[in-house]
Amino acid sequence: MSLAIFLSALLLLLIIIWLVLDFRLGRKKHLSIVSYMETSILHGHVDIFTHGKELFADYFREIRQATKHVHVLFYIVKDDPFGQEFLALLKEKARQGVEVRLLIDRLGSWRIKASTVIALKEAGVKFAFSNRIKLPFPFYSSQIRNHRKISIIDGKIGYVGGFNIGKEYIDQDPKLSPWRDYHLKILGESVHSLQSEFMIDWGEYGGENLQHQPAYFPSLSKGPVRHQFVPTEAGMLEEKFIQVIQKAQHSIIIGSPYFVPSTRVMKELLQAISRGVSLTVVVPYTADHMLVQEGSYRYLRELLTKGAVVYQYKNGFYHAKTMVIDDTICDIGTANFDNRSFFLNKEINCYIYDPAFIRRVKEVIEKDIKDSALLTLEVLNKPNPLRSLKESFARLIAFFL
Repeated sequence: MSLAIFLSALLLLLIIIWLVLDFRLGRKKHLSIVSYMETSILHGHVDIFTHGKELFADYFREIRQATKHVHVLFYIVKDDPFGQEFLALLKEKARQGVEVRLLIDRLGSWRIKASTVIALKEAGVKFAFSNRIKLPFPFYSSQIRNHRKISIIDGKIGYVGGFNIGKEYIDQDPKLSPWRDYHLKILGESVHSLQSEFMIDWGEYGGENLQHQPAYFPSLSKGPVRHQFVPTEAGMLEEKFIQVIQKAQHSIIIGSPYFVPSTRVMKELLQAISRGVSLTVVVPYTADHMLVQEGSYRYLRELLTKGAVVYQYKNGFYHAKTMVIDDTICDIGTANFDNRSFFLNKEINCYIYDPAFIRRVKEVIEKDIKDSALLTLEVLNKPNPLRSLKESFARLIAFFL
């Protein structure tokens, strides 16, 4: 072995050791400072949007009517025409004297230029990036993304769900159109909980503690829909999903753009099937990221073997994030059914316990199933060397998918 090859191998080994130590020590520190939180059962008015153009027509209208404050957290804001329209609206409201705060993930919104940030601040928008890469654990911190999408307008109107800001979300990306997603609009007392969650994240990344200022928490009435919010990070979502799956007596429906469950969650799904619970999974037919689809196949293959039903959505791209347990619990939020959401991302989900609303969501899912094709073991087991190679590689990095 030449000296050059030896030194290269040594360097590679040192890099691997550093990455492993960085991740493990960073995760250990993260786990030591987080605590599980969920709201009490709240009562509000809840509406669901499944199409971006309809959602953002409503969302932009409410922002234009804001008189006091607009607080926005997104994972992705893109620097494309739709993103520019959104940012222009925020600048317009700030110039009108409305308090505007915008918090976006540093890597999810990497396309946002420094000049754009300067223009926002000059217009009066209070701006911050969340989850910057930082020492002493740069690799671990690069993996911890703020995947939440929360908006609060005048402390009275809240939005949470799967949509971000970019052209694909309003059907302007030919490959991924139409974009199918679920996003909630919420009125009533529970908006205070969304406001508090935004304030927690803003306090960490924006540097201001605004939690106890009454101006942000106006008096709000109750509504008819029983629900609660559960913000998660660092493994909390895995525990919550296990608890919810264990409650199933008759049926579980899961909708997710990425299906890469943890070992424990997969075990719970298999146990649910074994006790007679029907399991239906809806995933996209078209993938939007490398390896995420191949990463799901080994789990879907095992579930199909045990009697689950799997559909691949074919009418565009399926980005919805939902789980429905019997007719009693419906989860809609920002979290995917994958390890990244379970263990790495900051997420927030809304658990709804209202039978009428759950029936409405199931009607939406039934419509999506009609726009899907059954995935069969015959298709998954058909010899395909390239797919098998991708599956093998995806398996190696499953924790990060």
